Amino acid sequence: MIGISKLYCGTVEPSDALRYGRRSKDLPSHLLQFSADKKPVVVWNVTRACNLKCIHCYAHAVEKSHEKELTGDQARVLIDDLADFGVPVLLFSGGEPLVRQDLVELASYAVGKGMRAVISTNGTLITKEKAEELKEVGLSYVGVSLDGLEQVNDRFRGKKGAYRQALTGIKNCQEVGLKVGLRFTINRMNQNEVPLIFDLLEEYDIPRVCFYHLVYAGRGSELVEEDLSHEETRQVVDLIMDRTKDLHERGLAKEVLTVDNHADGPYLYQRMLKEKDPRAGEVLKLLQMNEGNSSGRGIGCISWDGTVHADQFWRHESFGNVLDRPFSKIWTDLSNPLMAKLKDKRKHVKGRCSTCQWLDICGGNFRVRAEAVSGDIWAPDPACYLTDEEIKESDHS
Repeated sequence: MIGISKLYCGTVEPSDALRYGRRSKDLPSHLLQFSADKKPVVVWNVTRACNLKCIHCYAHAVEKSHEKELTGDQARVLIDDLADFGVPVLLFSGGEPLVRQDLVELASYAVGKGMRAVISTNGTLITKEKAEELKEVGLSYVGVSLDGLEQVNDRFRGKKGAYRQALTGIKNCQEVGLKVGLRFTINRMNQNEVPLIFDLLEEYDIPRVCFYHLVYAGRGSELVEEDLSHEETRQVVDLIMDRTKDLHERGLAKEVLTVDNHADGPYLYQRMLKEKDPRAGEVLKLLQMNEGNSSGRGIGCISWDGTVHADQFWRHESFGNVLDRPFSKIWTDLSNPLMAKLKDKRKHVKGRCSTCQWLDICGGNFRVRAEAVSGDIWAPDPACYLTDEEIKESDHS
């Protein structure tokens, strides 16, 4: 996760994170990525069921869940363990998390245990009443997935009317004072929608947007050919930075992030060097604190049946099940060779990744994408768009 507005526009400085000792339990949410202990943010797919059928769904969500989901009692045992382990954020996802009838109760329980609870949703089921319930239990944030404006989004979602229903859900959150933002997955079918998403932020006064690079997992594994070329990716990232800067200069406070391609960090830093931005050195420090991809370390995933994964995209690799052992035990058990290697991927990556000057701030990028294309977990991430010249060793200490 690269905070474009934080880094490029200077809304965060290294001293902000240092003031809290860089401890996950103490850091406010906007500084959590700069923690030193990297206690995992946990994505919990509470159900596989979904009322939509998105063409790029990493979870292969289905209309009705055929998998055994954790019961309410099992879920509370899980939440107790996550809280005791120091998990700072529990992200309820799916499928569509709001399909699960006890979601509000589970979110309330997590908040009561001291965690920040957030949800990732398609937004279509957020009625006024549901928004009020989520606000009342202390939910921190609602991330609504939109992959373009009406025509494009509805094609992605597999349902006409999904866009308008999602906008209604966003408005319902806003009316009760519940923080809400957008999630957008970039690919060739919607790259031209990126400027329109920025327009939407202004029109609806939405404070946050996360632009996700495509990950080849779930139904998204069928869209490899729809991923952007390296040059197209550079153009889109430049556009995101340009539009974010424009918002900042006009006094419109929007948080803009890119997710799932940590080449964005060094690319942003090198752009700032070219622009002779005096904050470039401070940005490098923040990127070093961020440490790049954190699958298996600073982010983890629990599936609807209790299976533990390194992240929400790596569903074909399991480290155990919370019904057999607590998540905290599974996460810290380094007898599993893959789990041990994921704690520091930099020692194991191959090819151009192994000699890249940005390895410490990229963390080797996405191993799932590398494996999907090459069959080798430790091969270079094919979505890294930095040139061979840009990754050559130089002095940036």
